[in-house]
Amino acid sequence: MGKGGSLSEGVIRKILLSYTYVAIWIFLSFTVIVYNKYILDKKMYNWPFPISLTMIHMSFCASIAFVLVRVFKLVEPVTMSRDLYISSVVPIGALYSLSLWLSNSAYIYLSVSFIQMLKALMPVAVYSIGVSLKKESFKTDTMVNMVSISIGVAIAAYGEARFDTWGVILQLGAVAFEATRLVLIQILLTSKGITLNPITSLYYVAPCCLAFLFVPWIFVEYPILRDSSSFHFDFLIFGTNSLCAFALNLAVFLLVGKTSALTMNVAGVVKDWLLIAFSWSVIKDTVTPINLFGYGLAFLGVAYYNHSKLQALKAKEAQKKTALADEEANRLLEDREGEGIGKRNESQN
Repeated sequence: MGKGGSLSEGVIRKILLSYTYVAIWIFLSFTVIVYNKYILDKKMYNWPFPISLTMIHMSFCASIAFVLVRVFKLVEPVTMSRDLYISSVVPIGALYSLSLWLSNSAYIYLSVSFIQMLKALMPVAVYSIGVSLKKESFKTDTMVNMVSISIGVAIAAYGEARFDTWGVILQLGAVAFEATRLVLIQILLTSKGITLNPITSLYYVAPCCLAFLFVPWIFVEYPILRDSSSFHFDFLIFGTNSLCAFALNLAVFLLVGKTSALTMNVAGVVKDWLLIAFSWSVIKDTVTPINLFGYGLAFLGVAYYNHSKLQALKAKEAQKKTALADEEANRLLEDREGEGIGKRNESQN
């Protein structure tokens, strides 16, 4: 086969690998969400202890991360001082623990489909918090798009058959804490040149989350679990659930590392529609036409936001290439001028 044929094979292989990473991430993300819903929902497994479930996840992930980093040394730890850990990782860990606690709690009160619709507000929260913390610049067209997403989610909420105010408050709180965490990662870590992959992130953040979750767990869930004689820890259920949560972190690393963060955003939209379809067809949650119309409107806003981000990223890369080309041209010009001066000096001598 000629050179062109081998190139085509390489391109096809790369495309297939990208789709494989996307499929693995969608499958694991889908599985973790449905599995958490199954465990927490009172009509299913009936174990409504979201703090305990989150602590089990964090304990499992922290243990595996420690083994990979310290025992097998498969992943290099990040050089981090105690002051940097306290000032940067601890606030991120606190926000992450609150986000996980509230988002898992929402599964007790809301359907899977409606939760995915509410999660469409994430770009709105990230942009708004980014503007308030001077990380994003205010743009009228972007804010108009954020308003359109919010209106779409409001319409979806209006059409929700199983609307629960407390559940909505929990999910909106989870979105707010997660958005703040994402912005603070940029401010506290990325701006200092510190990049954490999912393994090192769990290695540093998971123990911190565990410590923060322990405080409310002692007062909210531990007394109930202590007095409950019917509960027996199911290692198969909680073990496989924790394994799926850890595998999801690895899938995020693969997807973003081998493709891009934007690919994950697009894959996330596909996953949300699949979850809505699954929630309606298998779990038998009610999905109304108003739900779909509202989420469709929000979906268009999110798609436009991702498109704008992609265009901005392309423009930034083009500017970098232009700057590098100009720098190289100036360097060559200086070299030639230096050679010319050297030759003139030689001829004069």
